[in-house]
Amino acid sequence: MDDIKILVVDDESRMRKLVKDFLIKDGYIVIEAGDGQQALDIFYEDKDISLIILDVMMPNRDGWEVCREIRKNSKVPIIMLTAKSEERDELLGFELGVDEYISKPFSPKILAARVSAILRRANIATTNEVMEEGGITINKVAHSVTVDGKDIELSYKEFELLSFFFENKGVALSREKILNNVWNYDYFGDARTIDTHVKKLRGKLGNKGDMIKTIWGMGYKFETD
Repeated sequence: MDDIKILVVDDESRMRKLVKDFLIKDGYIVIEAGDGQQALDIFYEDKDISLIILDVMMPNRDGWEVCREIRKNSKVPIIMLTAKSEERDELLGFELGVDEYISKPFSPKILAARVSAILRRANIATTNEVMEEGGITINKVAHSVTVDGKDIELSYKEFELLSFFFENKGVALSREKILNNVWNYDYFGDARTIDTHVKKLRGKLGNKGDMIKTIWGMGYKFETD
């Protein structure tokens, strides 16, 4: 884990220290920011940040603003921390491109496990693999997707979901199987987050989104015919 930098953003120093202590034990380099503007300044100065842990309620630009700004320029994985637990807040986070969403209070061990899972899946995309189906091209090295030659912007989780569909073309996939493979074993949400991501992914793919078929009562299937 040498040189893997994680930016922890929270206006509570106690919370930053709690998260930092657990991540340092796992061998990560942790950079701290106490408000939204400081987080953005650090992020744009340091090009080697691999993941951001971001609180919602902060002074000088809240977490939503920070996430929205970062997503204009980067697909770096973002874990959102918040004291709010309402469904609309979680859905807003996913709409903005958040990769994981954890409500306070939380277990630092669970947070560390999710960090590890996200970085592990990110490191999988290191092979020179390009996949193409029906006019959609996925480049795992560049972490890019094109539709009929036009670049489209996907969040980290949307990219992983589309890649999983590609790798299982023609296979009916249950929501449970998608959760286990894309969100991994340490995800404690429910199937609604899959439906939210599929809806968003379909929209970004335009008319190619119809390739993601709904299997009623089960899940989804990706097919080009």
